[in-house]
Amino acid sequence: VQLQASGGGLVQAGGSLRLSCAASGFTFSNYAMGWFRRAPGKEREFVARIASSGGGTTYADDVKGRCTIARDNDKNTVYLLMNSLRTEDTAAYYCAADPRYRSTLGSRVSVGNYNYWGQGTQVTVSS
Repeated sequence: VQLQASGGGLVQAGGSLRLSCAASGFTFSNYAMGWFRRAPGKEREFVARIASSGGGTTYADDVKGRCTIARDNDKNTVYLLMNSLRTEDTAAYYCAADPRYRSTLGSRVSVGNYNYWGQGTQVTVSS
């Protein structure tokens, strides 16, 4: 199993980035996919999630309206488009895979419900 995240970098506040995560080694279309992030000195936190079919999305409150998660099951890839970036968005961003449908918000954002994790891609937002 491999989740290869890419697309991070240094961007000015107000700018945009598109993160990608290429999956292999499992049946991608059977898994919900999520993005998490970890800022220095902080715990890993939920950013966004998309259902296996792409039909349902969930966002953390502080990225809602600024981020869009999408997936291409033919390419085994999940994306996170981030707009209006803020300095507080600076973090390592990780993609993760969850094999189950989750009916509650709490279960969708829980780190422990994701089986597979990528290595992370660094996003740095300068002021």
